[in-house]
Amino acid sequence: MATIVRTNEGNWRAQVRRKGRYASQTFRLKSLASEWVTETERMIDIGYEPISRKTGTPKTISDLIDLHIADLQEVGKPIRRSKNAVLVALKRDIGSTRISSLNRSALIAFGKMRAKQGAGPVTLSVDLSYIHTVLTHAAAVHGINTRTEDLRLARVALSRLGLIGRSKERNRRPTEDEIDALLNYFDNKTNMIIPMGRVIRFAIATAMRLEEIFKIEWSDVDLKNRIVIVRNRKDPRHKDGNSQKVPLLNLTGFDAWQLLLEQKIITNGVGRVFPHHHKSAGTAFRRGRQKLEIEDLVFHDLRHEATSRFFEAGLSIEKVALVTGHKDWKMLKRYTHLRPEDLHRLQNTPQLSEEEHLQWLIANR
Repeated sequence: MATIVRTNEGNWRAQVRRKGRYASQTFRLKSLASEWVTETERMIDIGYEPISRKTGTPKTISDLIDLHIADLQEVGKPIRRSKNAVLVALKRDIGSTRISSLNRSALIAFGKMRAKQGAGPVTLSVDLSYIHTVLTHAAAVHGINTRTEDLRLARVALSRLGLIGRSKERNRRPTEDEIDALLNYFDNKTNMIIPMGRVIRFAIATAMRLEEIFKIEWSDVDLKNRIVIVRNRKDPRHKDGNSQKVPLLNLTGFDAWQLLLEQKIITNGVGRVFPHHHKSAGTAFRRGRQKLEIEDLVFHDLRHEATSRFFEAGLSIEKVALVTGHKDWKMLKRYTHLRPEDLHRLQNTPQLSEEEHLQWLIANR
């Protein structure tokens, strides 16, 4: 239930009561209040916490977090699920801390406490980044005096202590035996609804992420020109509007176009190409990997494998980027892990076997 009423000051106060949650906010224009109501109801429906803009001077970190979220909602940029989860946790852990008390020592104590809770270096680094975002927003937008310099010093200290750091780049590639084992396992699992064998082949053929594969609609597929549109592809700089045309190639040992033709027979070309939930597919992959006792392999490693195979097939870095969606070509350097034995295949001259080479040496002594 939502109400919008005019206050004595001439502003518009909007209130939302939905699914046992409550949020309110005051606006200068009724149109803004209506937009906020619609967005807040949507946010509650998809699981976000409703945010009420508080009046008065913010006193605690929790107040600053609420202020930050409310400001973003007001301009039509609601936070996403992952950021919301981090901010909710920050409110729980340091929300009651007064703004004036969030100094270097308090932040270091927070970092040590999070590490004891089990937060790794990357997780803690994300926590500090969001704290920095909230503090900077408060200072820049509202002129609130925040201690960002103390945050910088705390980050240095926690880094020296080894409690924060960057994630290590994975370079795990599945072996041919591992891929064959996975395909054989899923192809012979007759009680499985999700065609995991075809999904794995398609992932290696296209370098698509798991979620990208399962959100493709048949309306996004052009089988005649062998093109598929990937909607809102992941981009750290832009969250929406990153649709990209991806060619359906046959360069990695699997033919993406042929795989979609097979899938079209099953789905009749209606709805989603793979009409299943990506999380269910992820669970199936993990169970298959565990059943086969394949260690340290995740589905995303197939994207790494596909990208590496494109380079091994002789594609230039700019052509690989057209398939993988990398906007920064520097990011592709980590995928150019050619196996030592693959260098022989890239030579123009045919390679002799060990026996043939020995015979050649004997004949030419």
